[in-house]
Parts: sequence; structure tokens; C-alpha cells
Amino acid sequence: MANLGARTNGISANQVEIPMHGNGLEPKPIRAEGVEESSNIDYSQRAQWLRAAVLGANDGLVSVASLMMGIGAIKEDISAMLLAGFAGLVAGACSMAIGEFVSVYTQYDIEKAQIKRQRAANNNNNDFLEGERESLPNPFQAALASALAFSVGAMVPLLAAVFIRDHKVRLGVLVAAVSLALVVFGGVGAVLGKTPVRRSCARVLIGGWMAMAITFGLTKLIGSAQL
Repeated sequence: MANLGARTNGISANQVEIPMHGNGLEPKPIRAEGVEESSNIDYSQRAQWLRAAVLGANDGLVSVASLMMGIGAIKEDISAMLLAGFAGLVAGACSMAIGEFVSVYTQYDIEKAQIKRQRAANNNNNDFLEGERESLPNPFQAALASALAFSVGAMVPLLAAVFIRDHKVRLGVLVAAVSLALVVFGGVGAVLGKTPVRRSCARVLIGGWMAMAITFGLTKLIGSAQL
């Protein structure tokens, strides 16, 4: 009887069995509010757009600054430098927009044709078609983004030179402002591209200096030769 009191059906009194999963159901993981929605964000696509914008701004910065340095090599008039910089801004922004529009529209046509072939293979599944259409690139958006990015970079040398009348000081301030902007753009591009920041900044800075120096030197040489 003592043994029966101590044990019942082979289960010790000191042993308590607690069912962990009732009815074979697994416990549902607790999910914080907003986690599911944020996991659907394509951060890689966002980084690509941001990096393209940084590269476009860097292009506008270097090209317009080099153009203004070239004009400054042969003319001390501030109006000539500003007009050259403004013309470079407008021409470069239009060139970037048109080139990006043509490039992305070509990609759009290729992907649209691919969707039609896939739709035929999926028996004209409308749900499939709508989902694929949402992922198509937008040529107008790409063109506008490229033009704006180029214009933002091109405004740096223009703003740096617009209020300075002394020719030598103007060139020095122009180089300093462009150098600072190059370091910033190089750092942002490195963060977005997951590359070493110092190496990227140095590469972009040296490249910008070379572009301005070559443009300044060649223009000075041609201007002195009076060709």
C-alpha cells in the first residue's frame, strides 16, 4: 500500500509531466508590430538608387568644376566662368536625363517583352502579369533623378565662385569647395557600396583633382598658344 501511495501507474509522486504542446499545435512566435512590413522593404534597390544619385552628383561636380577651371585659366572675368558653369550644368543635366531615359526605356522594352513571353507560358495569368508590371523600371523617374543629381553636384562650384571677385581667391575657393564635396560624395558612396571609406574618398578626391588640373593645364596651354 505504501508503494501504491508513492507510485500510481508507474509515475512517481515527485515527477510531474507538463504537456508542452497541446493538441499537437506548435506555439506561434511572437512577432513585433511592424516587423513583417519592414522585412519586405528591398534595401538593395534603395541603395542602388542612392548610389546612382551620388555618382550623378559627383559627375556634375567634377565636370562643371573642371569646365570653370578651364575658363578661369585664360579669363579672369567672373561672368565668363559663371556662364560656362551654368552652360555646363544645363548641358550635362540634359545629357544625363536623355541618356538615362534611353537606357532605361530600352531595359523597359526588354523586360516587357519577357513578361509577355512568361504570361503566355503561364496561360495568361493576370495576377502574375500585374505583379511583374510593378517591378518594371520607370524611364521618366530615372531621367528626372539623373538630371537632379547632376544639377545638385554642379551647383557646388557655381555657388563657391559666384560671390568672389578676386580671380586667384575665386579659383582657390572653388578648388577647396569642390574638394570638400568630393570627400563627402566619396564617403557616402563608400557607405552605400560597403567599401572602405578612406580609400573611396581618396580615390574620388584624387580623380577630381586630376580632372581639374588637366583641364586647367591644357586650356592654359592652348590659350597661351593663341590657337
